[in-house]
Amino acid sequence: MLNFFKKNAALIWAKKHVQKAEEFKKNAEKNQEDLLLSLVNTAQKTLFGREHDFENICSIKDFQDRVPVADYEDLKPYIERVKRGQGNILWTDTPEYFAKTSGTTSGSKYIPISKEGMPYQIAGAQSALFHYISKKNNADFVNGKMIFLQGSPELEEVFGIKTGRLSGIVAHHIPNYLQKNRLPSWATNIMEDWEAKVDKIVEETEHQNMTLISGIPPWLIMYFEKLTEKHGKKIKQLFPNLQLIVTGGVNYEPYRDKMEDLLGGKVDIIQTFPASEGFFAFQDDYTKEGLLLLTNHGIFYEFIPLEEYGKPGARRLTIKEIELNKDYALILTTNSGLWAYSIGDVVRFIDKNPYRILVSGRTKHFTSAFGEHVIAFEVEEALKATLEKFPAQITEFHLAPQVNPSEGLPYHEWMIEFEKEPEHIESFRNELDQQLRNRNTYYDDLISGNILQKLHITKLKKNAFHEYAKSQGKLGGQNKTPRLANDRNIADLLEIYKF
Repeated sequence: MLNFFKKNAALIWAKKHVQKAEEFKKNAEKNQEDLLLSLVNTAQKTLFGREHDFENICSIKDFQDRVPVADYEDLKPYIERVKRGQGNILWTDTPEYFAKTSGTTSGSKYIPISKEGMPYQIAGAQSALFHYISKKNNADFVNGKMIFLQGSPELEEVFGIKTGRLSGIVAHHIPNYLQKNRLPSWATNIMEDWEAKVDKIVEETEHQNMTLISGIPPWLIMYFEKLTEKHGKKIKQLFPNLQLIVTGGVNYEPYRDKMEDLLGGKVDIIQTFPASEGFFAFQDDYTKEGLLLLTNHGIFYEFIPLEEYGKPGARRLTIKEIELNKDYALILTTNSGLWAYSIGDVVRFIDKNPYRILVSGRTKHFTSAFGEHVIAFEVEEALKATLEKFPAQITEFHLAPQVNPSEGLPYHEWMIEFEKEPEHIESFRNELDQQLRNRNTYYDDLISGNILQKLHITKLKKNAFHEYAKSQGKLGGQNKTPRLANDRNIADLLEIYKF
């Protein structure tokens, strides 16, 4: 009886939620302008607001004239003051949390999450599930066991501000109606050794009625592989009632074939776009690509054309000014005190009614040693098209330029860990090269002009990327090996895993 009630309550809540969501889908442009002015008005008396004349901002143009695009280094002096316990610096009062993320030039980053911002992190995930339940008219998964593969929920305190990984913070806010069915245990969740943690998760879940599993694709694959190695069965054989996988953090498409092979049966997938800075988008239509941009969730968005990013006078466009199928650097202003903040992600709009996006790459992850500016979206789409023509399967890859080869012209080197190698690697190479030429005219010009030779494929041993991440202390957590680079820093370290 209880299970029946939970399922039907979920269906009712979901239908009401989706009906209400139609309002923000239709009024996205006005919602965004109103939201920005509301954020500015709220933060007028903060240090940042006083320094940037928030009192006299009455329009989006006023805001853009007064507040420059910033990265973490630009905001770091303010965040350091917040870390020392000072209030009213970037946002009213002090943050409720700091989401601690891995940085490069900045070391660890401390992203503020305010008491106003935290509910939207949870609401984004809930909305993704409610849309799924409503569209599929199915809430069976609420009665089974659920697992959220995440970082440790143990939090430290920085001058009274709770601090930890975003996924660990979110673990403290999972709704009560999901808590009782949630795995793994607290003791397992706080384990820092990722391999040992996944082994323990396998123990705790292998005989359970798993119905929902959530995590980024590399984590999911590691978990599924350990299960299949232990039991010699596909995941759907082990968990016949598994209905739903919720994933985010990286583009799912390059992992799809591997995931489907491990699953061995039909499981619905919801793709999401969360980050420490906010929950931006989720898949609301399972018949097409694209993630619904959440324009009423405490975040004002701007978009800089990728070819202009980092250049003087770069245009800062609002959603009503964007064009479809163009790449934009994503800029955020949030109700946690991030102002015109460049998050580093690149997005591409594929629909305006409502606004739907694809995550097409990272502003710092590209290959352009020869002026070609190849981005992740082009590379992943080229690989996807190639794999459709060859019975091959890829675990992971990294693309880097080879500027000074021992002989011949320079080239792009694809370092690939194959799960299943193509029978004819040379044909695979030719097809992959052509698919990339089809998607990037600059690369095509370099090949046809004999500036570059066709790409090279370097095969890596099984578990190469796993071992590389482990050697760098970046196994698990929120760590992901970049798929593209404009140098050979990662490629040179991967050399030891060559066949």
